[in-house]
Amino acid sequence: MCLAVPMRVVDVDGFSARCEARGVERRVSLLLLGDDAVAPGDFVTVHLGQALQKIDPEEARLAWALVDEMLAALDAAPAESPRG
Repeated sequence: MCLAVPMRVVDVDGFSARCEARGVERRVSLLLLGDDAVAPGDFVTVHLGQALQKIDPEEARLAWALVDEMLAALDAAPAESPRG
């Protein structure tokens, strides 16, 4: 399964941006965005260090809410018994 996470652009340097999500910063390539201009404060989805698309803040919030929901479900699930 592939998962792209929303990140907020902190600064842009050519085809690279410093992005942040939940206290984690990463250097992200902007090459796949083509002509879609990105500026500090914008949100992008990131997969394997590549920005895939620009999204609005509400989409970013909803994506993180879904991730939180999935993690909560995993935490609530009973542990699998070891196979013997």
